[in-house]
Amino acid sequence: MPAEPADGAIETAIETRGLEPVPDGERTGRVRELVPTWVAANISVLLLTMGAGLVIFNRLNIWQVLVVAVAAPVVSYGIVGVISIAGKRGGAPGMALSRAVFGQRGNLFPGALIWVARWGWETINAVSGAYAVLTVLDLLFGVESSTALIVVTLLFFVGCTFVVSGLGINALRVCSKWSTYLFGTFSVLVLGYLVATTDWSAVFAKPAGSTAMMIAGIGTIAAGGISWVPSGPDFTRYLPRTASSRGMVGATVGGAGVVVLPMVLMGAVMAVGTPDLATAQDPVSFIGELLPTWIAVPYLLIALVGMLLINSMSMYSAGFTAQTLGIKVPRAWAVSVNAVISLVFGFLLMVVATSFFGSFISFLTLLAVAFSAWIGVFGVDMLRRETYDGAALLDTTRTSAYWYKGGFAWQAMTAWALALVVGLLFTSVDWFSGPLSATWIGENGLGWVAGIVTSAVLYGALPRTPAPAAAGERAADREPAGTLSN
Repeated sequence: MPAEPADGAIETAIETRGLEPVPDGERTGRVRELVPTWVAANISVLLLTMGAGLVIFNRLNIWQVLVVAVAAPVVSYGIVGVISIAGKRGGAPGMALSRAVFGQRGNLFPGALIWVARWGWETINAVSGAYAVLTVLDLLFGVESSTALIVVTLLFFVGCTFVVSGLGINALRVCSKWSTYLFGTFSVLVLGYLVATTDWSAVFAKPAGSTAMMIAGIGTIAAGGISWVPSGPDFTRYLPRTASSRGMVGATVGGAGVVVLPMVLMGAVMAVGTPDLATAQDPVSFIGELLPTWIAVPYLLIALVGMLLINSMSMYSAGFTAQTLGIKVPRAWAVSVNAVISLVFGFLLMVVATSFFGSFISFLTLLAVAFSAWIGVFGVDMLRRETYDGAALLDTTRTSAYWYKGGFAWQAMTAWALALVVGLLFTSVDWFSGPLSATWIGENGLGWVAGIVTSAVLYGALPRTPAPAAAGERAADREPAGTLSN
């Protein structure tokens, strides 16, 4: 991430860099800038709804919800932080670095799956943002929702997302910093209001749920973080090679955890007094019912900015993914494909779907499984690898050092494909149930864990793909493989 100029002025120029690695001279970012990045990636009222779901559907008590709210970001964003180390090593986006693992042609397969999965994530956030606008209009002016208004609010939200993500890393960094401050301030106000008005005897009187449901809850909350793993290097490629890897992981987990923990707990507390919260078609309007207008309106507006940032970050990374698939347009224009798709799918979810929460949880579960097979392979490769050949990453012809055999690294492709199948075998959602979903792994919602473990073990056991030395590589720039230091 580029640092601010020495005179303190804010950089506002549109980022034009695409898949090409960032030169060392431009890698002036700082590890602490990752904190607001991952705070912004979690500023979503959906966390309140998910916290409510832990109480209503998983039947957990407040102490079990606390365990889930702590464990989920540590697990998921710990993985995000570890994988993001590849960004400082290679200076390129995650899916471009993935070419070194899967081969120039082989990378098209996980790349396409991850790109498609992002459509769903961006649709969910677009819908949440549109509902936030509709709720504010209702609270302030008494304007009721209609199909025409749904279309207008979706266009507004997705249009703003397109603009911010198209501007690039500088715009995202500035917006992340200020939204972090504002959201933090109003979250404290909301928390104070809940402390003063909640029937705490009812909260603490709720009996404990099963351990299986608590583990499943961790998986559900963690799934949102897992979806960011391939994007981790996108936000660290401007860091110098000497940046602390431990610091990167800590900043990533800390930035996410400082939002996830209180939001999930607040949702759980709200669910005690509003048991229909997690089953509502509209996942946002309950805020206007539970909070006074003077808190609800600014809180929703700030949360709207947060959801816009989440979508902007997702589309920012999706632009890189589209480029790795061979879509030969600038990154800013590649983003437009995802913007159109989120508009169409968002309209269908708001107008046609009968259960937002059910669709959301099912999507999160499948999303985590889809990403898990890639995570295991890429993670094992990253722990073995010291550097990436920048020229070979961009060379998609047979002359590329990452062409391997016919454009495929068969070891990575085999591990990825088998792990994807294994993950689905243990997965059960509203639309699909794998034949092994009734086992302990399936009942605990750990299909995505099975995918990561399977791909990591298989890839680690298969013969190692020969890794070329990076052109012009200097020994002083090398970081020992398998370490999290310096």
